[in-house]
Amino acid sequence: MAQTVADVLVGVLEQVGVKHIFGLIGDSLNPLADAIRRSHIEWIGVRHEEGGALAAAGQAKLTGQLAVCAGTTGPGSTHLVAGLYEASRDHAPVLALSGDMPSKQRGTDFIQATEPDLLFRDVALYTETVSSAAQAPAVIHQAIAAAYAGRGVAHLTLPQDVISAKAEGSFSSIATLKTPPERAANDADIAEIASLVDRADSVVIMCGAGCHGASEELRALSDRLKAPLIHSVKGKDIMPYDDPRWMGGIGMIGTKAVYNAVMRCDLLLMVGTDYPYSEFLPSKGAVVQIDERPQALGRRAPTELGVVGSAQPTLKLLLDRVAPKSDASFWDQVTKERRTWDEMLDKQADPARSVDRIHPQAVARAVSDLAEPDAVFTLDTGLNTLWSANWIRQSGSQRIIGSFNNAAVGTALGQANGIQALDRSRQVIALCGDGGFNMLMCEFMTAVHHKLPVKVVIYNNSAFGLITLEAESVGLPPFREGIEFPNPDFAALARACGGHGFTARKPGELKAAISEALAVDGPAIVDAVIVSNEMPNLPHLDLDKIGHFALAKVREAVLAVTGA
Repeated sequence: MAQTVADVLVGVLEQVGVKHIFGLIGDSLNPLADAIRRSHIEWIGVRHEEGGALAAAGQAKLTGQLAVCAGTTGPGSTHLVAGLYEASRDHAPVLALSGDMPSKQRGTDFIQATEPDLLFRDVALYTETVSSAAQAPAVIHQAIAAAYAGRGVAHLTLPQDVISAKAEGSFSSIATLKTPPERAANDADIAEIASLVDRADSVVIMCGAGCHGASEELRALSDRLKAPLIHSVKGKDIMPYDDPRWMGGIGMIGTKAVYNAVMRCDLLLMVGTDYPYSEFLPSKGAVVQIDERPQALGRRAPTELGVVGSAQPTLKLLLDRVAPKSDASFWDQVTKERRTWDEMLDKQADPARSVDRIHPQAVARAVSDLAEPDAVFTLDTGLNTLWSANWIRQSGSQRIIGSFNNAAVGTALGQANGIQALDRSRQVIALCGDGGFNMLMCEFMTAVHHKLPVKVVIYNNSAFGLITLEAESVGLPPFREGIEFPNPDFAALARACGGHGFTARKPGELKAAISEALAVDGPAIVDAVIVSNEMPNLPHLDLDKIGHFALAKVREAVLAVTGA
């Protein structure tokens, strides 16, 4: 049987290690489906194309390897776009495939007509229509190469008549399609970093996602410099929570001890992080930044030195150049403040703090303590992100994935499905707000259908909690009509879909519900009904913000009395 263009595409994807394609089949993708049927790639049919894009993004974020999603003509492809921003903003290599009408129908206002290359231009590093069989091998190569080189999204439009046509020419240069290698900073930059570090009495090392794989070097550098290690939320899982060097996070997903350390230190060494919230970074004092991306250097805080390099090889070279420090007074102060903060977190996470109400901190802590040592947590966006990220006590072998750059609501379950497909024996736990889960709850059926044993834990407060906090932070009462909503019985929903469902309404029910959900074979939902008015810890709050919160509460009280 002669090879089609679809056969060539699928064959290339197999050779570069793609295991799954997430999407919905439509008429324009039938030639692709036929090629997949004859391959070793598993087609995972999602319930919504955005869920397919999220699944691919989750895989690519976790592994750094190419993941693939697909949507058919018109609306099938437009649905992909929102999910693809996850891969784009979190720098994960994803190839998106759009089915399209036969070429002869283009330009005639045919049914479901779109301009895919224009549509995908903002989210994709590379977007192109495969316009002929002869062109296909080169364009496929270019798309995969772009996704790897730029660590982002590449997109191909596949007209039905072109991908079903007989292939012309062979595909070459497969060996070039791979993740770019890490690179060390040059010797002059290493020497300059070392000079600045040696002159500083107190150093804080801030670790971002780029530090994954560099934990050994970070520990050694921390010990040598008596330097506390702090992290962005994307770097939280690099080390176990109880490592004495690992002082906690920064910002809203962080601690007061870390905020104080950053503001007091002589030098902040930022490694592999493009942390965006400048109000939590020094406005004066020395900042040194190391990152693979030149464009990330110096854009968040006044920076004395920016160095291009990957974390692990650069830190390894730096270790040999910096002098050891003996004064541990700064380290001791940060450690003392960190312990005080951790004690507060423990008290807030204790289910016994309330007899009849579940506090969200207790949900996050229970999930964390009951999870497997190598579990993967996917976090949704919203107030639930703060509960999960602040109260999870990671093992160092676990991974934490979320929508940390795109900050999109409703993304946790889709990403969890993609990660679970990689290894159905690994524990994958999606921690969702109820608002986010409602957005793409259909993807629970994807998990049931494809036997993906994802465990979903829902913080159920019948509201978009973060929107309340955001309104109050600027002195406005929250718009209740827009943020409060009724919920279904999520446990019953899970059972109706063919999964398992559990409910916890009181503190005494929480641990059992989560334990049972984690133990069952197959996908499960835990509906954790939590208090709706819990305030997160705020590591730093200026006087203006305090005034805004007070004003908002006064206005809320007036509205409650007047019924307005």
